Amino acid sequence: MNFSISTQPLDSGRLREALLRHDAGAFVAFEGWVRNVNDGRSVTRLVYEAYEPLAVKEGSKVLEEARSRFGLLDVACVHRIGALELGDMAVWVGVVSGHRDAAFPACRYVIDEVKARVPIWKKEHYTDGVTGWVHCPAEQSSAEGAG
Repeated sequence: MNFSISTQPLDSGRLREALLRHDAGAFVAFEGWVRNVNDGRSVTRLVYEAYEPLAVKEGSKVLEEARSRFGLLDVACVHRIGALELGDMAVWVGVVSGHRDAAFPACRYVIDEVKARVPIWKKEHYTDGVTGWVHCPAEQSSAEGAG
């Protein structure tokens, strides 16, 4: 079980291999990618920031909850921080269980809880030169000009 923050590109193959187990019957993963549109606005790139000590602590709690709630054999999540370009992987979740019935909902639980609870903030850069924080309570309504 591992929650971590990375400044480097994520390698889904390596992350998957770290979870391989002979007693597992199911593996489910989620990859969150940077897309070129959000809420009808054209996006050029993202910047993620995190309060790392608290992010790792809270993210680890989420993984432990998932392990306990769904009876997982293993679970991991890695979230990128820094500047990300279109198509980059921003977050990866992998869950391992004895059967698929636990793996699918557990994976969904982890990504939903990470997005809701872990202190990681996303700043979108738009094609019109404006930037804005997304889903950041203290900054939700702010937008500033680029430059």
